[in-house]
Amino acid sequence: MVSERRAARVVLVDAASTVLLLAGRDPSDPAALPFWFVPGGGADEGESTEDAARRELLEETGAALGDLGPVVWTRRADFDFDGRSYRQREAFYVVRTDRFSVRATALTEAEDRFITSWRWWPLAGLAATDEVVYPVDLARLVAGWLANGPPASPEHIL
Repeated sequence: MVSERRAARVVLVDAASTVLLLAGRDPSDPAALPFWFVPGGGADEGESTEDAARRELLEETGAALGDLGPVVWTRRADFDFDGRSYRQREAFYVVRTDRFSVRATALTEAEDRFITSWRWWPLAGLAATDEVVYPVDLARLVAGWLANGPPASPEHIL
């Protein structure tokens, strides 16, 4: 059975144009490869994606943000995690912020087993890495947002 869910993610970009990513691996699969991803996660029933993005960001990083601006990208992600299959519709926000030290404030038990580290990535390093990063081609997407601002309507990405 596939669980359908909505999710919201926040791409945080500091003054040096580095991007905050979290690292994780599927806790149910000891052989699973680690991957990097944008902070965020599932929206609760009746919760807007903006509210979910702010809540998840606070829980996972300790960052409290106000207005996130418009949704800039959307994505459908099909994946297995912790023994379950998911089909997730994601909304992405991009926010400029000062660099800060990540301080998770309220991870769920699953997130605590899943998230292994965090890092601020320079765009050049992100573009050149052969590590797995989601969403795909994040460096190019962020560079386009920095150069052109948000699109007139959300763009679908991989």
